[in-house]
Amino acid sequence: MHAAFFLAAAVPPADGTEHSILLPELPDLIWGTVAFVVVLIVIIRVVLPNINRALDARHDAIEGGILRAEKAQAEAEATKGEFEAALAEARTEAGKIREQAREDGMRILAELKEQAQAEAARIAAAAQATIEVERQNALNSLKAEVGTLALSLASGVIGASLEDDKRSAAIVDKFLADLDTDASIGASK
Repeated sequence: MHAAFFLAAAVPPADGTEHSILLPELPDLIWGTVAFVVVLIVIIRVVLPNINRALDARHDAIEGGILRAEKAQAEAEATKGEFEAALAEARTEAGKIREQAREDGMRILAELKEQAQAEAARIAAAAQATIEVERQNALNSLKAEVGTLALSLASGVIGASLEDDKRSAAIVDKFLADLDTDASIGASK
């Protein structure tokens, strides 16, 4: 391949002037240089600033996007930290509230049990008092009936009328006292 370039450079032009394909003529060199310089100036003055502005804008957009992303990430981290702190505080507060509710429930339950026991004791005492009153009434009624029956029997046995109130009351009282004595002796055995 090198040989072809050398042969082409060595072949003289047909018009008799020596003209090489690889080496241009001086006017071609001047006009080519001028055209190159003009194109270079246009590129440097017009195209290159536009390209630089576009690249700078792109660079600023990328840098700004990165800075905004970093700022947003930092804010997100801060917000996440605040959220986690608030969540931990809320969990602690919920635990305290649960514990307080448990204590209040146990206290209320104890109070209700205490009230129920007091009410049961009051009802038992009232029932005991009612039973005692009823027993006393039954005993008095029974004494009166036993006294009347005793008088009737005594009248029948004696054959005499025991209509005298003082005398009959004394006999009935003596009879009942004897019964009470016999009942208390039997109960103590």
